[in-house]
Amino acid sequence: MTQKMQQIVLAGRPDGAPTEENFRLETLEMPSPAEGEILVEVSHMSLDPYMRGRMDDAKSYAAPVPLGGKMEGGSVGVVRASRSDQFAEGDHVFGPFGWATHATANAKMCRKLDPDQAPVTTALGVLGMPGLTGWWGLNAYGRPKEGETLLVAAATGPVGSMVGQLAKAKGLRAVGVAGGADKCKMAVEEFGFDACIDHRAHDNVKDLRAALKAECPDGIDVYFENVGGPVLEAAMSLMNPFGRIPVCGMIAWYNAGSLGAEARGEGLTAPKLWRTILVNFLSVNGFIISNHWDQYPTFIKEVAPMLKDGRVKYREDITEGLENAPKAFMELLTGGNQGKAIVKVN
Repeated sequence: MTQKMQQIVLAGRPDGAPTEENFRLETLEMPSPAEGEILVEVSHMSLDPYMRGRMDDAKSYAAPVPLGGKMEGGSVGVVRASRSDQFAEGDHVFGPFGWATHATANAKMCRKLDPDQAPVTTALGVLGMPGLTGWWGLNAYGRPKEGETLLVAAATGPVGSMVGQLAKAKGLRAVGVAGGADKCKMAVEEFGFDACIDHRAHDNVKDLRAALKAECPDGIDVYFENVGGPVLEAAMSLMNPFGRIPVCGMIAWYNAGSLGAEARGEGLTAPKLWRTILVNFLSVNGFIISNHWDQYPTFIKEVAPMLKDGRVKYREDITEGLENAPKAFMELLTGGNQGKAIVKVN
């Protein structure tokens, strides 16, 4: 095994959208695992929207990445050295290894994978954190009922596609929102949505609202919130009484900084939003999936068979080379990916 490794660190905090200058590729000596740790050669790493928030020095549910610190994230790879009884050399594993070719981690924070049961990359998407996020958010906070209408933005991403497919399996009308005709086609033809709206085809909230109303003639019962921005503005007036809104993310506002706290909606003022919630008796639940990892075994028990028999489908968008991770990440934040964003490292 090579005695050098590479990693990408946060070189500077972005002012708005990240740029290449916010990242730096470093070459380091290979680390050695301490007692209870493993050394992993990373094969694939995940790119996720939440990583943009970690680049800001803002108070949140997790500490920001320090300047000069390795970019964080989930990865899969092969154990190359172990000082833990849980893992042996050659084991396939998922863990918080970050943007790097190799990394050490506490074995208790890692999970063994069986590549014969499913491709290891599924641990980064459909059978990993994004899939769990969609499953838990829909069931715990969306509380779907047969015959209802569900709306989910970022419909072809790993969270949105999971939400839509599970909603369809439960007998709901599933309407997606995505960026571009190709993604909308994917939502309907690959993931089984009843309809999908191309938000890029509408110049203003009024037109987007009209398009949503045409596909949700009975209103919206569950709006799975991934994006914020104009989609949220358009959806709010279509929410049915006693509707539910699981709040998973707000990617449209992340580049405003402070995890979107500095963003300004065009017409969705706080009084207007609050009044809509009040008079329609809406349930709005924010959640962070890291608080619900105890649900992972139940998720796998339910969803893994659906994946195996084809009831749940997935798509991965794989970029080659660690050095290309920053560009792929920036494209993810603007909707340039086609499915779960993954970097093939080794």
